[in-house]
Amino acid sequence: MTSPIPPRSENGAALLTVLMLVAVMAVVSAVVLERLTLSTRLAANASALDQARAYADSASLLVEHRLNRIVEQNPARMTTQQGWIGRPQDVPVPGGGASITVYDGGNCFNLNSLVSGNEGGALYRRPVAITQFAALMEVLGIRSGEAYQVASAAADWIDSDSVPGKSGAEDEHYIAMTPSYRTANQLMADPSELRAVAGVTPRLYALVRPWICALPTTSLSPINVNTLASGQAPLIAMMVPGKMPLESARALINQRPAGGYDSVPAFWAIPAQRDMIPPAEVAEQVRLTTTWFRVELNVQLGETSMRQWRLYDARNAPVRLMRASWGDEG
Repeated sequence: MTSPIPPRSENGAALLTVLMLVAVMAVVSAVVLERLTLSTRLAANASALDQARAYADSASLLVEHRLNRIVEQNPARMTTQQGWIGRPQDVPVPGGGASITVYDGGNCFNLNSLVSGNEGGALYRRPVAITQFAALMEVLGIRSGEAYQVASAAADWIDSDSVPGKSGAEDEHYIAMTPSYRTANQLMADPSELRAVAGVTPRLYALVRPWICALPTTSLSPINVNTLASGQAPLIAMMVPGKMPLESARALINQRPAGGYDSVPAFWAIPAQRDMIPPAEVAEQVRLTTTWFRVELNVQLGETSMRQWRLYDARNAPVRLMRASWGDEG
């Protein structure tokens, strides 16, 4: 006896079920394959990143050797003509390459100079540095009142007390904000901390970022007048607020002796500045050598690239690594 033939509708339903199962399996397989591929790529990228970091760490010995040689060969005067500023040094590495670029790390406004005192002890507002920071911002095109308010608030951010200075801001200002927070009452570890200070807008921060640093000292910014580029003239103008036009400051750099200024008194004695009598601490702010080095390390391995910034203290030999950070400067 023959079995009854299923209706065509049942055959169609069975076929549709099979096709749906095949489609689901195909989708699942595609997802699994995609995740497997992604996992493989992530593992490869992680391996490349680890290798790049290892190469950067290995380059530290080369960096320190180079910096120590710069200091040893130029104990009394460091100038742009010595060829070490801003010139990448290529370093071959297996599977890629690396480069080391050295900059004068003191030619900037040191945010931590807004206070006097020592880290771990009491920190007090420093009027001369507040005025310099405000002057720098004015040269960069920021309104006078806004510039002073930001400079004063930045000093309050660092100093130890809870009493706001003139146009400044302490805890009560920040507690009223949403979200609320408090002042640090300690030295800044990175210039990006300035973004948390009252009055600092994204526009203002973008303007000042190339000009500021957070050296681990409260000393006034150690400006080496022999390594300044013409475009860094605002750093000279800020030292004597309101007394030197930007054009005059730029001329001091462009007309600098070929071998650099040979003494600090010689710098202050040039005709453009003979009528200026800066305070003693400002006069001593001018340097002929570099005491802080900023180093940029770039590592390229295939499609993986990494950048590291390092800050070295060269006040005493040998140089010491003080800080290192990955990525672009904040």
